[in-house]
Amino acid sequence: MRLSQQELINAICLHEAARRQIRPTDVEVELLWDEDHGYSAEIFIAGRSQYLVEANMLEAIMRYMFTEYGQRVYRDQIRLDIDDDANEMVAYIET
Repeated sequence: MRLSQQELINAICLHEAARRQIRPTDVEVELLWDEDHGYSAEIFIAGRSQYLVEANMLEAIMRYMFTEYGQRVYRDQIRLDIDDDANEMVAYIET
């Protein structure tokens, strides 16, 4: 299964909103990748920013897969990647 960049953003928004008891629309997400730090995301909530490392992103994806698709997946089943053709970050889920 492949999650698009928009689904990754949705996963992070929903996860952070649930953790902080706010609306998902109150969370803004920018996905990042660089050679030194790998995959990460910067989130903006109420004018403040915070960086999420890959482990936080995987946690959000795991929760998203369970709540949206009813599938329990584990970290080792998720692989983040860059789709050069679509110029976006994606996640591949082994089921």
